[in-house]
Parts: sequence; structure tokens; C-alpha cells
Amino acid sequence: MAIGVLALQGSFNEHITALNKLGVKGVEIRKPEQLEHVRALIIPGGESTTMAKLAEYHNLFPALRSFVKSGKPVWGTCAGLIFLADRAVGQKQGGQELVGGLDCLVHRNFFGSQIQSFETELSVPTLADKEGGPPNFRGIFIRAPAILEAGPSVEVLADYPVPSKQVMETASESKTEQEQNNSGEKVIVAVKQGNLLATAFHPELTADTRWHSFFMNMVDGPVDEGSADQTIAYIAKQLPVFQ
Repeated sequence: MAIGVLALQGSFNEHITALNKLGVKGVEIRKPEQLEHVRALIIPGGESTTMAKLAEYHNLFPALRSFVKSGKPVWGTCAGLIFLADRAVGQKQGGQELVGGLDCLVHRNFFGSQIQSFETELSVPTLADKEGGPPNFRGIFIRAPAILEAGPSVEVLADYPVPSKQVMETASESKTEQEQNNSGEKVIVAVKQGNLLATAFHPELTADTRWHSFFMNMVDGPVDEGSADQTIAYIAKQLPVFQ
């Protein structure tokens, strides 16, 4: 079976390219029935409100929630992280629909506007232990979210230091004054919970494929290229979809 990449908007092509580098075939997903033919799914970065509106238009949310609950691996990057979160703050008026499943509170636009995007070296000991390579990873944050709170079943894979005042201000919608006073000086930017992986940054925009390899190791059993070819052929026969 192939690996699906939600292709409504955002950096889905970059994820498919990264998968190809690992010898894995990724297929674009735009319709609910296409999810039945993939064994894992990547929800890419992009503009989360736009992606949510398109997902609602194509009636994808019920199928996405079923896919998450099925236990198949799902990885959300940036906007994809927001999609997977159970709770979100910092959203536009009226909010946006979430897929859910990841026991965390995410701030939709924690790091600011597009012009405040940045790159930084992140400490990733678990990634280095599992996939080799250096103990750091170059994180690309583009109008990025951050995880403010994570449940007990969530494994933190990377965090990023920020002024405690910033954490307090952005968490104010969900935390009491006492809880704000106890805020730490780091926010979480990569997590794993069961079949779910989420990163606030964009690994697909780097030449380092270790996060994609890490995700592929969450897939139960090898990805068969022959089956992937059949899946791509099936999807190609579908009716015209959103471009």
C-alpha cells in the first residue's frame, strides 16, 4: 500500500519528494474514499484555515477521524499538527474544525506572522537514536504553531526555549492565573502519541529525511511498491478532484 499525503493545499509535493528519496511512493489524497487505499497518512503544512475549509468542502473530516482512530500512522507537520490536536487556541473568530486524537493544546500561531518565520537547531535525541545522524535537526518554522500542554501519553521529541512571558500570554485563553505563573520556558514542537506523530516545523523543506524515515518505521510492515503502483492507478481513475 502507498503512503497518502493530504493534498488540499500546502507542502504536499515536498513530502512526496522526501518519501521518494526513501524509496517509498506517496500519493495525493483529496477524497475520503482514497484513504481506504493507503496505510499511513501525512497532513502537510500550509494555511490551516484554508485547509480546514477545503477538507470540510470535500467531506474529509469524518474519514480523517476514522483513519486516526483506526490506528494507522498519521503525521501532521505545522498546519497538520493543528489538525491533529484535541484543543487549539489562537484561532480566528469562529475557530476551525479539528480532526483531533492528539492529547495536547496547541496555539495555532504561537511564533507570529509570516515575517517572523525562522530556522533553528533543535535537539532531537530520540530521532538521532532511532535514525542515526547528528543529535540536532534544522527546524524550519513558518508562521508556526506550538504545543503548550501535552497529556501523559504524549512523548515529547523536541522542544524550543522561549520567554516564559510569551508562554503565559499565549496560554491565557485556557489557563488560570496560578497555572500561568507556573509556566516553564519551553514550548513543545515535536511529539509522538501511539500512531500519531506531529511536528510544528517543516522537515519536508530540508534535505534531511530522518523524520520521514522515523515515520515510516511507525508503519506496520514493509511498504510494497507493487501495491503502491496499484493504489496510484486506482486513484488516477477517480473523478476529477480539486486542483
